[in-house]
Amino acid sequence: MRNLRLTLAGVMGASVLTALTLTPGVAANAASPSLASCKTTIASHEYTKGKLTVATDNPVYTPWFVNNKPSNGKGYESAVVYAIAKILGVAASKVHWVTEPFNTSYTPGAKSFDFDINEISYTPDRAKAVTFSASYYDVQQSIVALKTNAIVKKHSPSQLKNYLYGDQIGTTGLAYINSYLKPTKPARVYSTLDQAVAALQSGQIDAIVIDTPTGQYMASSQIVDSKKKLIATQVGQFPSVGEHYGLLFSKNNALVGCINTAISTLNANGTVAALSKKWLGIYTSVAVIKP
Repeated sequence: MRNLRLTLAGVMGASVLTALTLTPGVAANAASPSLASCKTTIASHEYTKGKLTVATDNPVYTPWFVNNKPSNGKGYESAVVYAIAKILGVAASKVHWVTEPFNTSYTPGAKSFDFDINEISYTPDRAKAVTFSASYYDVQQSIVALKTNAIVKKHSPSQLKNYLYGDQIGTTGLAYINSYLKPTKPARVYSTLDQAVAALQSGQIDAIVIDTPTGQYMASSQIVDSKKKLIATQVGQFPSVGEHYGLLFSKNNALVGCINTAISTLNANGTVAALSKKWLGIYTSVAVIKP
């Protein structure tokens, strides 16, 4: 999912899927070539020769990126890209960023990039049209509500069914609401996340379900009243259901195996854990609640 600015305009929704049927570790099972052989593979299959072309949406938000500048290496996803490039022997100056709207990234067809990084959740349905790398971040869903709402203190599994939720159409948050919370009142569905947040701010809905880092950033830094006072809180996060983000490629892209090798190497040498702690640590220390 994405974070938002004070205006809440232009918010990019959390990862979209048609059903929340996720299994841990189910990403592209491409072969894992050696790092040495990958230098040749990369050079032969880059979208633009001599460059590693990486896509993401515009704007992009903290903690995934910083200052809406993917190329600065700051924020978890930006840092992951440059760590992958370094492992594969690609100079930082050769990483070229392009814009790809989130909602078109996982549609079928040729892509104008090598891979897209944009908090895109792996799903079996999406994997029919595109190919995903192994997970670079395992994500959990959470609840964000106004501090004054009853859900802040009353959120047992049975109590959670009695609230009115809202979310962006097609998001993992909306899927989680329908698949796990199963509220007695149908969730309200909005075209964009900023519309859902506006509904939360005005009291039209009780809560939003969104990925934990984004939800924590929203509650601690973004959702304010007319006096710029923070008015929201993150009630808690739910146990993992295996949702995870993967780098997105055109179907059967030849680079996937090498990217998976890089991700595996970064996991093994502790880089992924270190980057997660650095950029996401303050956003993920949230109490776990039962759906």
